[in-house]
Amino acid sequence: MTQAPPRAEAFSFEALYRETVADVHGYAISLLGDRASAEDITALAFERLYRTRARIDRRRGTPRALLFAIARNAALDELRRRGRQPELVPEPEALGERGPDEELLRLERRETVRAALSALTLREREIVLLKFHGQLTNAELGRVLSISETNAATRLHRALGRLREQCADRPREEVA
Repeated sequence: MTQAPPRAEAFSFEALYRETVADVHGYAISLLGDRASAEDITALAFERLYRTRARIDRRRGTPRALLFAIARNAALDELRRRGRQPELVPEPEALGERGPDEELLRLERRETVRAALSALTLREREIVLLKFHGQLTNAELGRVLSISETNAATRLHRALGRLREQCADRPREEVA
């Protein structure tokens, strides 16, 4: 007698949306360099996840990881369609509660990281963005990228090393 496959564990789509929409959108902007396309990719990723939500098997990864896998595939399809490499776009910033000097320092550091990210290869940038925008574990990174967890950890380590090098190579007055 064969066993029926386990039912997908229920999760709150609304809660997932609220927790991740900014991260997915940020990931898509960082990868595509285009706000309009990033909005389209974000909407597409959530739509596809919503349509398949009843079939999600948590043994194969979290809904968050699946969402980022969908967003990644859609963004890479968009890049292939355009036939070009992505460019990072600066984001407009609001001052918030910081003073002008603190805000300027934060923006300078952010620009340093953005410039360093743009110097990475697409493959390196992608794994860094998935790790930090997606907040994915190395096992989830492996699943999203179709590589082993060990390979994901190695690629991430190397990409972060290159990112550090790129940040260090920037002139000191630019890093502030």
